[in-house]
Amino acid sequence: MNSVGVVVEYNPFHNGHAFHLASAKEVAGADVAIAVMSGNFLQRGEPALVSKWTRTEMALKAGVDIVFELPYAFAVQQADTFARGAVSILDAAGCTSLCFGSESGNIDDFLHTLVFLQEHKPRYQERLKLHLTNGNSYPKASSLAFLDLSPNRELVDLSMPNNILGYQYVKAAKELKSKMELYTITRKNAGYHDKYFTSESIASATSIRKALFSDNGSVNSIKDYMPQTTFDGLLKYKDTYGNFHRWENYWPFLKFRLLQTAPDELKMIYEMEEGLENRFLSAANQSDSFEEFMNRVKTKRYTWTRLQRACAHILTNTTKDEMYTNQEEASYLRLLGMTEKGREYLSQNKNSLGLPLLSRTAGNSFPQLLQDIRASRIYALGLKDKGQKDLLKMEFTQPPIMLKTSELK
Repeated sequence: MNSVGVVVEYNPFHNGHAFHLASAKEVAGADVAIAVMSGNFLQRGEPALVSKWTRTEMALKAGVDIVFELPYAFAVQQADTFARGAVSILDAAGCTSLCFGSESGNIDDFLHTLVFLQEHKPRYQERLKLHLTNGNSYPKASSLAFLDLSPNRELVDLSMPNNILGYQYVKAAKELKSKMELYTITRKNAGYHDKYFTSESIASATSIRKALFSDNGSVNSIKDYMPQTTFDGLLKYKDTYGNFHRWENYWPFLKFRLLQTAPDELKMIYEMEEGLENRFLSAANQSDSFEEFMNRVKTKRYTWTRLQRACAHILTNTTKDEMYTNQEEASYLRLLGMTEKGREYLSQNKNSLGLPLLSRTAGNSFPQLLQDIRASRIYALGLKDKGQKDLLKMEFTQPPIMLKTSELK
């Protein structure tokens, strides 16, 4: 069975994701779609809107056949580490191909860019260091360093967010010597960081969440931008637990962690560099909300995303030593859900998978898994009593979601 891999967060699954998924299957000629999906904390350092189990069900109902979890060690990371972890999972799962969305839409341009940067690596590193020294954030410095090399029109614009991730997927695939065929499709209409709706049916997950959390927002306000199955899933989650997850839910816990932690101890947390611990501690004393705190610590040098990731690591007590140990490659394939077709694929390929297949946490002690369990415990604090109990129980007892063909759209 031909299988196409996609790297996703589905926060939440929307019409743009549906377009990408259908296009990925078509361009790759795939019988099965395999998604590696971030768990409860995401690449931009945010808690997922709804739990990984709810997002898995949304994905399966929308056309994904297998969902594997991207461990926290890779999910809450800068682009290169995020991509390496995701690609290593898809490769181990035996994917025939990998398809990602990009602003470019031309896979040859990504391959040319990879070769170009390898040929100009010393010069690129020199320019990158210079732009970082001048106070630019890492993404901005990377973009400026790339432009300093005078790339031609056949190369990818690495100032664009999806192009950046796409480049890292290609780079990771080549470094891992993966045999997956690589494809990319042009991202449709909405930009990755768009905060407002610019189309009648396609919107970024960022703009959807912003509308959902606005003062007058409701689930009904975002209905046109997602499949009915996603809409139903969001309604059910809110009806069951009372709210969705957002950083403000966790602010009391983050503030407590900051106020009771000494500066030297805070320096040991992953992504706490160059005196950030003192800035964080000062801002925590003066802030009454997460947004106020973030506005106090934000600087030109550090992006909002970079600072949010640091906050997630503080909240989950993720140290530098722990993260450096866990982030080389994935240690296992944690199965969150599958369709009947997905189960058939796994049955056919179970003896050739490149990593152990996990369907439950019990009896397993992989360091990456223990880190995920801790993150899930913290994530559960974003809900009230019933929600906390449900999410904690599911982390240890929930088998992979199995969706029958009759339940699919």
